[in-house]
Amino acid sequence: MKEFFNNKRIGVLMGGWSSEREISLDSGKNILASLKRQGFDAVALDMNRDFIEKIREEKIDIIFNILHGKPGEDGTVQGLLDLLGIPYTGSGLLASAIAMNKIMTKRILLKEGILTPNFYAVLEWEDIKKSVREAVEMVKFPMFIKPAEEGSSVGAEILWKEKGIEEKFTIERETYGTFFVEEYMEGMIATCGILGTGKDAYSLPVLELVPKNEFYDFEAKYTEGMTKFIIPARLDNGITEVTKRLALETHKLIGCRGFSRVDFIIKDNEIPYVLEINTIPGMTKVSDLPAETQEIGMSYDDLVMEILKSSMPRFPSI
Repeated sequence: MKEFFNNKRIGVLMGGWSSEREISLDSGKNILASLKRQGFDAVALDMNRDFIEKIREEKIDIIFNILHGKPGEDGTVQGLLDLLGIPYTGSGLLASAIAMNKIMTKRILLKEGILTPNFYAVLEWEDIKKSVREAVEMVKFPMFIKPAEEGSSVGAEILWKEKGIEEKFTIERETYGTFFVEEYMEGMIATCGILGTGKDAYSLPVLELVPKNEFYDFEAKYTEGMTKFIIPARLDNGITEVTKRLALETHKLIGCRGFSRVDFIIKDNEIPYVLEINTIPGMTKVSDLPAETQEIGMSYDDLVMEILKSSMPRFPSI
């Protein structure tokens, strides 16, 4: 398998201009170091508007895509690389576009009978007063407010009461465009990584997350010591298996390739609800996916190699 990548130049595409730029740079730096440790010819590519010229100048054969957020995780870069005929790691255009939009993901999950917390979408053109009224009626307090297309909990907040909610809705839409509110549930915060594609995909151990903050927000995700990792999660064996199965089903349903991470709230530690799926999960030293693979004896270098394999010739996912 490793021989396939001999004499190929790998460009680690990182950075970009999303709100998750610094996380992407951190992930990319770790991946680049890993590829070099393993003897691959790899270079860093900081995503900007002329990155196509960089690819040509550096004579890149394969892209290891570790961009978080737009335009690297929403299908834009995937479509461009498809047009250029350059292989890349991870999911393709369709799966990336669907997974990036949490509202669309939730609609698909519900259609397929997979539980996700009750929600109400506030589209860019809808009347705010009407949206507030309907959201409060449908979702009730407390509720989360979340952008449709941001990662790392950017723009997410718990709303506890109706006072000031119209202003919150207005600011959220002005900042992020379409957003949604989601039922707040008491339960375990958990995540489950997936490696592989199609029939070869498999679930990793379920990771329980115990943040020091009110919820698993940006600070809790990327500040060392702000979240306690418990792996395997403190769940009944039967609930663990259900959670892993749902993570795998979600990965396959959306059409993901190579790797992903499915986030859950496990109501009363018994009923798993899917929150979202991440097609390019973080690869920093405090990220969830490397912690899960370490639990099964897979080193960081092994994980990087497993993801790199997803750049090999691809076929339609459905």
